[in-house]
Amino acid sequence: MYSEGVSTPERLIESTRELLWERGYVGTSPKAILERADAGQGSMYHHFKGKPDLALAAIRRTAEETRAAAAAVLDGPGSPYERIEAYLRRERDVLRGCPVGRLTMDPDVIASAELRAPVDETLEWLRGRIAGIVEEGTAQGQFAPGLDGGEIAAAVVATVQGGYVLARASGSPAAFDAGVRGLLSLLAPRTS
Repeated sequence: MYSEGVSTPERLIESTRELLWERGYVGTSPKAILERADAGQGSMYHHFKGKPDLALAAIRRTAEETRAAAAAVLDGPGSPYERIEAYLRRERDVLRGCPVGRLTMDPDVIASAELRAPVDETLEWLRGRIAGIVEEGTAQGQFAPGLDGGEIAAAVVATVQGGYVLARASGSPAAFDAGVRGLLSLLAPRTS
């Protein structure tokens, strides 16, 4: 599964990330991690303090990659509307869901302040970044005056996360796409 030269800690982190996304924290056993990572029995405890420490490294990596993917489009070229549109329409595996969003539904992750922190930080960063773009667009007269950037940012994140849920429930990305189209029509730049 892994190419030569990939270190054991890296294989353990990546395997844990995949398993957390697929099975959740409880379903991610040390045995499953070791099998997926093609690592020896003592490897996890040699490189990490235990499952919680390894899970935290995996969650942090997932959070970092999620922020980087969002920043790539939100900080890209275009008007504020075009950047929000690019974020909403960016390539996603809609039926698999959001790896960060899935963590919010895991009671063991949510119950642990340490495991939950990277998830909270990522969602807070995302809302803050989108709110800033909305405020930029409002100041430029692109969006309706008086829009609350924080509320619109919450609606954007809710549309994406809710869209994942609806798509998974229906087995089709059509529900996700419909939510995106609806939100974009509400945010469409004002014309004089």
